[in-house]
Amino acid sequence: MEKIHCLAGALENVVFLNKYELNRRVLGQSNNIEICLGSSCFSRGNKEIVQIIKDFLKKNHLTDKVLLRGARCMNRCSEGPFIIINGMTFSSIGVQDIEKILENELV
Repeated sequence: MEKIHCLAGALENVVFLNKYELNRRVLGQSNNIEICLGSSCFSRGNKEIVQIIKDFLKKNHLTDKVLLRGARCMNRCSEGPFIIINGMTFSSIGVQDIEKILENELV
């Protein structure tokens, strides 16, 4: 019983970070974009959305402040195209929506 108490005490000051907060704190990235590159999302528009995001980041001088990474299927195929920005999910987005979303979330 005492060992459990010690373990609980040891964990008292531990901070558990989700992967977005970890990237922000450890890697110095202030923003994170994860985009599903599974075949369903890719064919529904994420292929074009990737390029729009890259162009937006470059145009707004954000390429060094935003971690953009592709992910294999995120198991949200019926909701695609699917992206996550700083932990917030966006589904069924169209190429016409992405720039407005990026402006709201990153600028």
